Amino acid sequence: MSVKVNIHPNLFHLTDNKEVGEVNGKTVGERLNNLTQFYPEIKGTLFNKNGKLFTHINIYVNQESAYPQELNKPVSDGDVIQIVLMLAGG
Repeated sequence: MSVKVNIHPNLFHLTDNKEVGEVNGKTVGERLNNLTQFYPEIKGTLFNKNGKLFTHINIYVNQESAYPQELNKPVSDGDVIQIVLMLAGG
């Protein structure tokens, strides 16, 4: 079984217009890394060169913030990860 990763609409162009990815792993970080195996172009949007999430990326697990240790947060089969972009405008 896997975890669903709901992808922010602004990233659909990097995921072949897929809204949801299903991946395996024990932590949010493992699952996001596995997601980049299916959609390599999304990696540079989520992670900086040191492998840390960019500060404008928020991760929720089952509708609860995973901050501050997003990538180390354990997840179980059936959980839902949400990728949220903090956008600003004016």
